[in-house]
Amino acid sequence: MKFSYRLARRFVAGETLKEALPVVKQLNAKGMRVALDLLGEYVGHREIADAARDAYITVVHTIAAEREKNGMDANVSIKLSMMGQKIDEAFCLDNLRHLLDSAKERDVFIRLDMEGSDITESTLALFEEVYPEYPDHVGIVLQAYLKRTEQDVRRMCDLNAPVRICKGAYKEPKSIAYQDMSEIRERFMAYTKLLVLHTPNPGIATHDDRLISATREFVTEKGISNDQFEFQMLYGIRPETQKQLVAQGYHMRVYTPYGTEWVPYFTRRLRERKENVWFVLRNLLRT
Repeated sequence: MKFSYRLARRFVAGETLKEALPVVKQLNAKGMRVALDLLGEYVGHREIADAARDAYITVVHTIAAEREKNGMDANVSIKLSMMGQKIDEAFCLDNLRHLLDSAKERDVFIRLDMEGSDITESTLALFEEVYPEYPDHVGIVLQAYLKRTEQDVRRMCDLNAPVRICKGAYKEPKSIAYQDMSEIRERFMAYTKLLVLHTPNPGIATHDDRLISATREFVTEKGISNDQFEFQMLYGIRPETQKQLVAQGYHMRVYTPYGTEWVPYFTRRLRERKENVWFVLRNLLRT
């Protein structure tokens, strides 16, 4: 377990918010924005979901306080399944509203992570429920490998909602998800172009050099300012590339998880898809 944590420690900022804050400050000092993520998902008890809500609210207040003291640049990524989504959607919605009330009061942005396909529609529906009330303080994530994502991208464009686009890391069947990486890349870029043109400050979440280059070429061709989007990468993955993109004038947000639930976080991802194992192994050696 100690060895496993040493390995995970490259990708996790600590087990507590207190441990994570110095990492956020270090990333900010390198010119990088941060998305803080308290690890945990798919809870089955209301008291645990309420505790997660309260922990997220603490993160919001901490970011706001640190921003006032030293200009911290961070937002929060959350998983609705951690706030009771699989228990009862109305209960989850109530928790989400409490969190967003705090986020609006303290002017901290909340991103709703996308999880497995069993709750994709639920996540989008909950987002669409709260977005009109909190348009400046909540955004969503879409996964390029899902076959439904084209219509979901258009839904978000119609809403003018802030979106993070990623390839997708969960194991999904061929009936609902593209399996071939070349096709996933094609879909990713098609959605990236739509989001850059039609939504505010989209997050282009990828470590793939081909997609990074294609995005850069597209925004240059269209005369789109670097202030109109941001690249996003995982903490501990390709840190030198992150610094290079910042040096070249691009915005970079580093998705930075922390918490005690790092074991299920990693084992679930690595067990679900062999591609995730290869992703970690490849990127341990890349900069």
